[in-house]
Amino acid sequence: MSSPVTVYTAQKIITMDPALPEATAVAVRDGSILAAGSLDDLEPWLQGRHYELVRDFEGQVFLPGLIDPHLHPFMAAAMIMTDMITAFEWQLPWATIKSVRGKEAYMAELRRIEQAKSDPSEPLISWGYHPFWHGAVDRADLDAVSASRPIVVWHRSAHQMFLNTAALQRWKLTEEEARSHSCVDYVAGHYWESGMIELAAAKLAPYIFDRTRYLAGVARARDVVAFGGITTIAEMSFGITDPDLEWLGPQVVLDRDDVPFRTFFVADAKTPTMKLGAAQALAWADALPQRNTHRLRFGRHIKFFADGAFYSLGMRIGGAGYIDGHQGEWMTPLPLFEQLATTFWNSGYQIHVHTNGDEGLEMVLRTLQMLQDAKPRIDHRFTIEHFGYSTNEQTRKLARLGAVVSANPYYMFEMGDDYLQRTLGRDRTREMMRIGSVARAGVPLALHSDFAMAPAQPLRLAQIAITRRTADGAQLAENERLTLDQALRAITVDAAFMLGLENEIGSVTSGKRADFTVLAEDPYATDPDSLADIPIWGTIFEGKPFSRP
Repeated sequence: MSSPVTVYTAQKIITMDPALPEATAVAVRDGSILAAGSLDDLEPWLQGRHYELVRDFEGQVFLPGLIDPHLHPFMAAAMIMTDMITAFEWQLPWATIKSVRGKEAYMAELRRIEQAKSDPSEPLISWGYHPFWHGAVDRADLDAVSASRPIVVWHRSAHQMFLNTAALQRWKLTEEEARSHSCVDYVAGHYWESGMIELAAAKLAPYIFDRTRYLAGVARARDVVAFGGITTIAEMSFGITDPDLEWLGPQVVLDRDDVPFRTFFVADAKTPTMKLGAAQALAWADALPQRNTHRLRFGRHIKFFADGAFYSLGMRIGGAGYIDGHQGEWMTPLPLFEQLATTFWNSGYQIHVHTNGDEGLEMVLRTLQMLQDAKPRIDHRFTIEHFGYSTNEQTRKLARLGAVVSANPYYMFEMGDDYLQRTLGRDRTREMMRIGSVARAGVPLALHSDFAMAPAQPLRLAQIAITRRTADGAQLAENERLTLDQALRAITVDAAFMLGLENEIGSVTSGKRADFTVLAEDPYATDPDSLADIPIWGTIFEGKPFSRP
């Protein structure tokens, strides 16, 4: 006996398949798409079969299930369990976090949170700080809030931390070990990039990733993903801290029938290599697909880090550099980067590289050229992750070398206005995120949130990519805008391509997973400035409806 068939009808089904761009009905069997078109088009599949016709969505519009190909449920689980203080409003399923601007207001909010805690020994950890909007903060400022309660201010980029004296003492962060590390200012209580990762975050991990706290954070991250209408996510640095703990949250919280999305994992290369050596790190990565379940999945993908973060101004900038003269940071020394790249390239992995500055990107492109010269590969999909600032010449190199780009357009929204005044100058700020040039060069392009670096809301990312408007309404480099169709492809079918999943998800096509995001309005008939305001009913994941949290 054949499996039952469900037919969903809608006002419009946007397929992202140019051969049949629109439909009004789709037939689903065993979680996959049988056919799409009109009800008449589906008749051959339905004739003589028992099927259920679901007309509940006839006033709504289906998109292929939205994809966020780069976020971090593990790290987000920690951030969203903190006392968040942010410069921009965040709408979350359980609360709206109001914006706080200025140092006086920021310190007042820290004091309010500290005084509201009944347990005097409970640490105060707050994520969302950025000096552009909250002023300079150091250990002395935090000691003034409390000399006894451990306080940790976690930078908006997640690549820096500021700790008060009580926090340094609680987590045994010593001046002696700080002297041996270039990314620590112990007097200021400031740990950044590798100093934060290898020292501060490593010692805080048992607290911020306490099992109960961590699982509650993963549950919140799950609700954030569903809230954004997303049906596939990619965790883009598995194993960067504690592989066993990082696997626990998805196993317990995300590998369930009531979770309306799947999680694709890309492993971090640097951490296991530093601990085990390159050969053992490769063996570890090779074994990860043995853990695969229906909703949790590894492929032959690996993640490297080149230069520092965009939000923390740790990215490496070439040419005239930064206005204030600082250089940014390398997150992986060049010899190690080349060793990692060679090891995993020669083993057939798709490589994803975190890089933000044009100097960082130049190093990455030189490495890719070296790899291609030594062992040419076709359709390697070497992926530039984030793509903060680049040159026009580098865009052409991307196309020539066969690379693809996964960009975070939210940088423009939050950072564009202040960058104009403080860091790179007006000309280079306007040119950040050259995604229009990427699209014109024929380079496959995806958009991601890097949640919690940006809200996990693909329609919002698409809106920013189309309009290139900052939070203050300025428009950056009009010629670098994406078209509406390019932006929607970048959160559906092209995002699937970047993950190597284009045969399974990303478009409403026979044989693919029956994943749909259900919208109240047609994005093709909406003002691009209002794209993010389209109400999302929820999703249909593998043929089953799930309303938005």
